[in-house]
Amino acid sequence: MTFYPTDRLALFIDGANLYSAAKSLGFDIDYRKLLDEFRKRGVLIRAYYYTALVEHEEYSPIRPLVDWLDYNGFQLVTKSAREYTDSQGRKRWRGDMDVEIAVDMMEIASSADHLVLFSGDGDFRALVAAVQRKGARVTVVSTVKSQPPMASDDLRRQADNFVDLADLSEIIGRPSRLPRFIQEARTERHRQDEREDEPGADAEV
Repeated sequence: MTFYPTDRLALFIDGANLYSAAKSLGFDIDYRKLLDEFRKRGVLIRAYYYTALVEHEEYSPIRPLVDWLDYNGFQLVTKSAREYTDSQGRKRWRGDMDVEIAVDMMEIASSADHLVLFSGDGDFRALVAAVQRKGARVTVVSTVKSQPPMASDDLRRQADNFVDLADLSEIIGRPSRLPRFIQEARTERHRQDEREDEPGADAEV
């Protein structure tokens, strides 16, 4: 990563996207380490974390994380997730934070030197270009080492720097909380799924 000690830094973390990327690589994000790492790399003026929350649930697994972040140096941006039914008739939740991220990045671009976007969503390409026109540099953090890759090629090309999340795993990560035998079982199941998807996998030998 190319950072300068006098850089005024702002972090923009798409919570759902970063969570998925880290899980696909087999580790969890340690947000204290993440914050400490970027405080070493410049003058950190803001660290935003974006997530949608399911309201009226007795227990939300993300609530403890959100509360911790709110008390430990992150600017929380949340909204209520919307319920919908998928094509299989299952209840799902949707909570797109793209607009909130775009508004905050555009507003802070004139007072920050370097913006770090933790998302691989290709929809952010135009936003990154607009921020760059305001004079800010943009680093995108996501991964192409997962299957499938999480980072859009268009977004990677537009960014001034691209950092693969896998390369940060020893710096800002911790082992997944899943027991090792479950992780190994999931990995083996994923490999089996890939073999079944290969052309001719169903052919008799």
